[in-house]
Amino acid sequence: MTSLGTTLVLGGARSGKSAFAERLIGEMSLTKVYLATATAGDDEMQARIAQHRKQRGEGWITVEEPLALVDTLTRESTIGRVVLVDCLTLWLSNLMMAERDPEVEAKRLVRFLDVSRYPIVFVSNEVGLGLVPETPIGRAFRDAQGRLNQTIAAAVNNVAFVAAGLPLWLKRFQEN
Repeated sequence: MTSLGTTLVLGGARSGKSAFAERLIGEMSLTKVYLATATAGDDEMQARIAQHRKQRGEGWITVEEPLALVDTLTRESTIGRVVLVDCLTLWLSNLMMAERDPEVEAKRLVRFLDVSRYPIVFVSNEVGLGLVPETPIGRAFRDAQGRLNQTIAAAVNNVAFVAAGLPLWLKRFQEN
């Protein structure tokens, strides 16, 4: 395992969290895999996905998977590779829309992380800093996202919070 290990990068919308995660991986001399959980359901989302690809540039293998995160990580996270999962927030949304239990899926992910030996960087939104959502589904999503972030933060080596493009390390593994 590299010194990066597993990392969770949190932040709000347009905080710079994805760019920071890409920079973390860009410093590594491994094959870079971008595991995208977004689906291009409309023109605006298609444009966002295209912008992300352009921003990343060459040198990335892109794998799109909105639901089967653990299965895809099992396949893609191998020796000589680093995987960027962008993002857990869209994965959670996809799970909820597919009427899958997010807590069951989070436990599967943690079990995978317990045995994984390869570097993975997860990106996730911190949605609990804003207003309380008006709708029951919005509140359920906010609560589920908070639980997911806490679960993954406990399971990974490193956690960074990004605001205004600046990272603040909340948890950082130090090799002796």
